Amino acid sequence: MLSNKLQAIVDRYEALAHALTQPEVLADIKQLTALSKEQAGIEELAQAAKTYLRLLEGIQENKALLEDKELGELAKEELKSLEEEKNTLEERIKVLLIPKDPNDNKNIYLELRAGTGGDEAGIFVGDLFKAYCRYADLKRWKVEIVSSSENSVGGYKEMIALIKGQGVYSRLKFEAGTHRVQRVPETESQGRIHTSAVTVAIMPEVDDVEVNINPSDLRIEVFRAGGHGGQCVNTTDSAVRITHVPTGISVSMQDEKSQHKNRDKALKILKARLYEKQIEEQQEANSASRKMQVGSGDRSERIRTYNYPQNRLSDHRINLTLYSLEELMLSGNLDPVIEPLIAHAQAQGLEQQGE
Repeated sequence: MLSNKLQAIVDRYEALAHALTQPEVLADIKQLTALSKEQAGIEELAQAAKTYLRLLEGIQENKALLEDKELGELAKEELKSLEEEKNTLEERIKVLLIPKDPNDNKNIYLELRAGTGGDEAGIFVGDLFKAYCRYADLKRWKVEIVSSSENSVGGYKEMIALIKGQGVYSRLKFEAGTHRVQRVPETESQGRIHTSAVTVAIMPEVDDVEVNINPSDLRIEVFRAGGHGGQCVNTTDSAVRITHVPTGISVSMQDEKSQHKNRDKALKILKARLYEKQIEEQQEANSASRKMQVGSGDRSERIRTYNYPQNRLSDHRINLTLYSLEELMLSGNLDPVIEPLIAHAQAQGLEQQGE
């Protein structure tokens, strides 16, 4: 019964609130953090549940007054209003009850790589990254470039950035996949439309306890950092390549002059990639979880097309087409794309709950 389920959530929320005032919890940072996260995770649902339960009480009280000669008509009016409010809130609660992705409140590593299309693909890496940065500004998130590899025409072979803020993963997780761009490159003298592709990976930033790496599974190599045309960035062996031998996943880092800093950055990205691999394997093993996804999130899956001649953006997973591509890219307001993806995922969640 919904009311029983909601009462249990309210009870848990109040128990957490009480626990967070206890001296032994306040003295234990690990426990304090865990309980605070749990409380924050159910706060919106708990508040909605309290309101819903109060509405049920009000409905019962007014039903009891329907036969009263003096208050019956007033109770009837009040009952109608309360029933409408209850039905509206019930729909919202159904969405809030969908099991949450445990990564939704995490920061992310955004990784963009030029795919097919040569230099033009690299230019679009830069354009797409700028759009994400503008979106981050609108959301008051912080963007920190971790690593970048430029091509010869002002674009990028690869760009990795850490994006920090409230709910970053929850809003950007559906960006993972292959983004295809169709336009006339600046380098094209004959005005022909080229098709290029960029792959996007969205990897949650993870704590050490979430990814356990055996040091003996790592192969760490150091080498001299190089710039364009073989030019040395510095004269010491500061660049680092870390390979996780069991999976073959490898990360190279040379942006910092310090070998220690490059090693630290490379290890963090390696952990994020290993965590991403764990998520993919869990989704493959759990068909119900995979059904909740808007597409697989696989980098090889073509998820979106940016057609500049037609000013058209198409997301192929939900058959969304918008004829405001240039405005979206320049303003960075990607919500007209992101909100429908989130709504679709919620609808899938509701459908699964009904099964």
